[in-house]
Amino acid sequence: MNLTDAERMESSLIAGAEAGVELRFILFRKFFAIWPDRQADFLNLDAASRRMTDETLEMLIGLAKGEEQWVWPLVAELAFTHRSYGQLPWAEYESWIELTIETVGEAAGAAWSLETEAAWTRQAERLKTLILEARTGWDEVMPGHVAGRLSPR
Repeated sequence: MNLTDAERMESSLIAGAEAGVELRFILFRKFFAIWPDRQADFLNLDAASRRMTDETLEMLIGLAKGEEQWVWPLVAELAFTHRSYGQLPWAEYESWIELTIETVGEAAGAAWSLETEAAWTRQAERLKTLILEARTGWDEVMPGHVAGRLSPR
């Protein structure tokens, strides 16, 4: 069967939901295992875990569906608001996206395939490109923290 990236991605999310897996708990456990110092930055982890997980999945699915018209503004806004935490290492963004895909794959179980993983990976690369563009754009127009005029924390 010749499925689109969006169809493959949505099917894997449905499989995880049908298995009763709440992705955010697993995803954040993995993220904090890699970035333990970041946990203190979350004032309301329950709200943040819901929002970050949902928005990441929505952006990836949106890209797969060709809906860049709303994905790009959301990416740009998130890149700006994350500046409040200083210049976050690019590796944090990369690991978040990669952990999201890994967690979806584990939750999907037998519904996960090489083709499904490839679909998620293609959209992840697109999302990473948009995040880099947004970060670069904000640094060009508001370079305070890069120039040392704003505290990194």
